Amino acid sequence: MTKIKHHHLNNKGEFEIFYEGKKAGTMTYSWAGNGKFIIDHTEVDDAFRGKGLGKELVKAGVEFAQEKEVKIIPLCPFAKATFQRNPDLAHVLA
Repeated sequence: MTKIKHHHLNNKGEFEIFYEGKKAGTMTYSWAGNGKFIIDHTEVDDAFRGKGLGKELVKAGVEFAQEKEVKIIPLCPFAKATFQRNPDLAHVLA
């Protein structure tokens, strides 16, 4: 079972993912003006790789963008690749 927590401070934020109660990864972002944010880093601990947790973090970012009615710029190579592999998420791209 996974749980995602979202924290934001001023113009930056992060999503943390927990797997079976243990922190498994993080995705960070920075606001780029009022209408968009940049996903700048996604990381999943080696012990939790292969479980799709990185994709879950990106999806959490997509849901956040939809709620706030903003767009995403994926500068992080993992996030960029996730959007390319999942065209159903691309509607939030800037």
